[in-house]
Amino acid sequence: MHEIICPHCAKAFKIDEAGYADILKQVRDSDFDKQLHERLELAEQDKHNAVALAQAQMASQLQKTTTAKDAQIQELKAKLDADAVSRRLAVNEAVGAIEKERDALLSLLEQAKQDKQAAMVLAESQARAELQKTLADKEGEIKELKAKLDSGEVARQLAVADALKQVEKERDNLANDLAQALRDKQAQTALAEARLANELQKVTAANEAAIQALQAQINASGVAHQLAVTQAVSVVEKERDALKSGLQRKELEKDLAEKSLKERYEIQLKDRELEIERLRDMKARLSTKMVGETLEQHCETEFNRIRATAFGRAYFEKDNDASSGSKGDYVFRDLDADGTEIVSIMFEMKNENDTTATKKKNEDFLKELDKDRTQKGCEYAVLVSLLEPESELYNSGIVDVFHRYPKMYVVRPQFFIPIITLLRNAAMKSLAYKSELAQVRAQNLDITRFEEQLDDFKSAFGRNWRLASDGFEEAVKRIDEAIKDLEKTKDALYKSANNLRLANDKAEDLTIKKLTRGNPTMAAKFAELDKPQS
Repeated sequence: MHEIICPHCAKAFKIDEAGYADILKQVRDSDFDKQLHERLELAEQDKHNAVALAQAQMASQLQKTTTAKDAQIQELKAKLDADAVSRRLAVNEAVGAIEKERDALLSLLEQAKQDKQAAMVLAESQARAELQKTLADKEGEIKELKAKLDSGEVARQLAVADALKQVEKERDNLANDLAQALRDKQAQTALAEARLANELQKVTAANEAAIQALQAQINASGVAHQLAVTQAVSVVEKERDALKSGLQRKELEKDLAEKSLKERYEIQLKDRELEIERLRDMKARLSTKMVGETLEQHCETEFNRIRATAFGRAYFEKDNDASSGSKGDYVFRDLDADGTEIVSIMFEMKNENDTTATKKKNEDFLKELDKDRTQKGCEYAVLVSLLEPESELYNSGIVDVFHRYPKMYVVRPQFFIPIITLLRNAAMKSLAYKSELAQVRAQNLDITRFEEQLDDFKSAFGRNWRLASDGFEEAVKRIDEAIKDLEKTKDALYKSANNLRLANDKAEDLTIKKLTRGNPTMAAKFAELDKPQS
C-alpha cells in the first residue's frame, strides 16, 4: 500500500499497487507527451527558421542583382542623354552608343546567363548535398532505431523490418525523383539557353539592320539626322526593354523552378521525417512498465526454449507476492529428484526508453534487489539490465557486485541463460552438503514441531486454567456482593422495626389530656361529651 497526499485538501489516503502504478503511468505519459510536443514544436520552428533564412538570402541576392542591373541601365540612359550635345556627331555617337549598348547588353545577357547557370548549379549542388546529408542522417537514425528496437523489442522485429523496407524504398524513390528533377532541370536550362541564343541572334540581326539603315540614310541625306537619331534611340530602347523583360522572365522562371524543386524536396523530406517520427513514436509510446515487460518477455521466452531439455524440474515464474511492500520480477528455483533445492535466484529486469529525461543507473536497483532476495529466501540475485548502454564495465560480460551486496550479479540479456547455467553447475557441487543439511533441518524440524506441540498444549491448558480461575473469582465476587446486599436489607429491616416500635410507643403514650392541653376549644368539646345526657 502507498500513501498519497491530496495537493488540494492535504488529506492522506492509501491506494494499492495497481492504482499507484496507474497513477504513475498517467503522470509519466502526460509528462512524456508534453516533452514530445515541445520537441516537435522546436524542430518545426527550426525548420521554418531555416527555410525563411534561405528565402531571405535568395531574395537579398536577387535584389542586389536587380539593383546592379538597374544601375547599369540608368548609366546607359545617362550616356544616351549626354551623347546628344552635337547635331553633327549625333549619328556617329548614336551608332557608337548603339554598338556599345549592344555589346553591353550582350555582355550583360551573357553574364546573366552565366550567373543563372552558376546559381542553378549551386542551388542544385546545395540541394543535393542537403538531401544527401538528410538522407544520411535519416539512414543513421533508422539504423539506430532498428538496433534499439532489435535490442528492446524482440516481438516487433518483423514490423520494424517492414517499416525499414518501406523507408528504404521511399528513400530510393526520393533519389530517383531527385535524379529525374536534375535531368528535367538540365533540359529546361538547355532549352532556355537555346531560346535565349535565338533571341540574341534576332536582336543582333535587327540591330545590324538598323545600323545599316541609319548609315544608308546618313549617306543619302543629312536632312533627317534628328529623326534618324530619335528612331535609332527608340529602337535601341525597345530592344533594351525587350531584353530586360526577357531577362526578368528568365529569372522568374528560374525562381519558380527552384521554388518548385525546393518544395518538392521539402515535401519528400517531411514525409521521411514523419516516417522517422512514427518509428520513434512507436518506441516512445511504450511506457516504462511496458519497456520493462518487453525485456521480461524476452528473458522468459529464452528460458522456455531450453526448459524441457536443461531445466526439467526448475521453477521459473513471476514474483507476484508483494505482501512485504516490494517484489522482484522472476524467481528461479531448481530441484533435484529428491526435491532438494539446488539453487535459487531472484531476477530483476530493467530497461528504459531512449527519450527518458532522467537516466537510471544499475546501482539504483541493487539495494531493493538484495532486499527482495532476502525476503523471498533466494540464494543469488541477478539484475538483467539494458541501462547504461555505453558502460564498458557492464558490456564486458557478467559483472559481480559482491563488494556491495552478497551473491549478486549484473548481466546483459545475452548472458541471461549463461548465468543460470553457471550458478546451477556451481551449486551441483554442494548438492551433497545441501542434502545432509536438508536431513538435519528435517530432524530439527521434527524436534521443533514436538516442542511447538508441547508449547501449544501448555498454552491451551494455561488458557483454560486462567479462564476457570477468572470464573471462580467472578463467582466469589458476586457472592460477596450478594452478602453485602443482604446485610443492607437486614439493616433496613432493623431500622424499619425500630421505627415501628417507636411509633407504637408514641401511640400508647397518647392521651386526651395531652391532646387538649393548651387547647381550650377541644377541652370544651370533650367536656360537653363527658356531661350526662338529660
